[in-house]
Amino acid sequence: MDLTQLLAIKEKELAARKPYTLRCCTAAGCLSAGSDQVKKQLEQAVNELGLSDQVEVRGVGCLRLCCQGPLVHVDPANELYQRITPENARQLLERIRGGRPALEQADLQHPFFTKQLPIVLANSGVVDPERIESYIAADGYRALHDAVIEMEPREVIEAITASGLRGRGGAGFPTGLKWSTVAKSPGPKKYVVCNADEGDPGAFMDRSVLESDPHSVLEGMAIAAYAVGAEQGFIYVRAEYPLAIRRLRLAIEQARRLGILGSGIFGSPLNFNVELRIGAGAFVCGEETALMASIEGRRGTPRPRPPFPAESGLWGCPTLINNVETFANVPAIIRNGAEWFAGIGTEKSKGTKVFALAGKVKNTGLIEVPMGTTLRTIVEEMGGGAPGGVKIKAVQTGGPSGGCVPAELMDVEVDYESLTRLGSIMGSGGMIVMDETTDMVDVARFFMEFCKDESCGKCIPCRAGTVQMHGLLTRILEGRATARDLAVLEELCDMVKHTSLCGLGQTAPNPVLSTLRFFRHEYERRLKPEQPLHPAAAVRC
Repeated sequence: MDLTQLLAIKEKELAARKPYTLRCCTAAGCLSAGSDQVKKQLEQAVNELGLSDQVEVRGVGCLRLCCQGPLVHVDPANELYQRITPENARQLLERIRGGRPALEQADLQHPFFTKQLPIVLANSGVVDPERIESYIAADGYRALHDAVIEMEPREVIEAITASGLRGRGGAGFPTGLKWSTVAKSPGPKKYVVCNADEGDPGAFMDRSVLESDPHSVLEGMAIAAYAVGAEQGFIYVRAEYPLAIRRLRLAIEQARRLGILGSGIFGSPLNFNVELRIGAGAFVCGEETALMASIEGRRGTPRPRPPFPAESGLWGCPTLINNVETFANVPAIIRNGAEWFAGIGTEKSKGTKVFALAGKVKNTGLIEVPMGTTLRTIVEEMGGGAPGGVKIKAVQTGGPSGGCVPAELMDVEVDYESLTRLGSIMGSGGMIVMDETTDMVDVARFFMEFCKDESCGKCIPCRAGTVQMHGLLTRILEGRATARDLAVLEELCDMVKHTSLCGLGQTAPNPVLSTLRFFRHEYERRLKPEQPLHPAAAVRC
């Protein structure tokens, strides 16, 4: 494969495009609502009406407004039809004939769409995720070609560093610095790992990217491999994502067939292959050292750091680990330049962030917004606020590792530092909206129960501390706790936060601490009075 062949594939794909395209969402969310049958009915109707030379029915990834699926986008009219059923799918073809189908349309001028800035999601809902030619037609793999042919590995790292890209897996570590460390680390082999073990309740960002645009992740990984000197990559994805796994496997096969993965990529010295590793769904395997243990075939438990994976990772070799969204940003940065990416976002948080907007909000789905967008803009303007005229109470960001931001502080800008100051974190991108009917103590217990069940048990603070905190939260909810119990809960939070081995235990107290900080009255009103000791009992003591 060379540039001429790549451009030939693009030209052939574009030349084969038909005047009209019906883009049918085939991401997991819409498939569960029956979009596969909608697509089947559309294809059948196109054939029956003799429109095969004019209309293409294309299966695409997430069209973002998940709460209104199944969704079908009609081009070139630029209309998005929602809640399409197999029975009324045929009516969409009236639009092709100049008519106006009596079907429900989404308002593409709504802030849910207009305030998004797609970079990671640029191809989501546009390209066919099961055809590499569709990705190439959208300038796919051009960034990889330009990187390996026109740039030195050092220049690639400098571009990623200058862009200001930070890891989108939660911690926000500077991506360029991590790549530079791996590149400088000596070792017989080096590895590139994509962490796709997305386990936060309410989170579906990585899954949607893998289902909608798997080649962008492969391209980002290949560019990273060239930059750091790796020849082998792994994608660690949980088994609960069967559609993502199937499309990843297909994408890897297609890239190998065209010589985009394998030996001598684009005629360069780069040799790079990618394999999938399927996780069993343990949340702790999202922690990078536990993830590496699982890839190696061992039990997925974390180990102390240092040494860090960049110096000693898989099988003791330097290993670069980034998550799905981080790798998906890389091709766009190489194509458009570091200055372009650095011009988006805030001073310390560059670019955009993908969020899974869920919970008590009208418009749920996938969004991508510039860093620095306020929570209020996301929840009230884009999300449309809570349904039924109920007031918003809080927004939980960062999953079980995050915290709850109260409604009065929703003017906070969404970036790494601002959320941390409020006791929450960016996390991988889960965002759960809660209305005034939500019990914040119950929310804290829910996330603590999750952490308790997902603890690997390797360290005592997490193994025992989460159990004890869950028990105290249950006592408070049931009205059996006293002020002393609340004090013990706070002491436990501090102990678990500062003595646990890995990020799971270190951040497990965050939902409790943030709800105590902003909603302490909901805890205190449940406490029963301390019972004074009987004088005789005091003597015996």
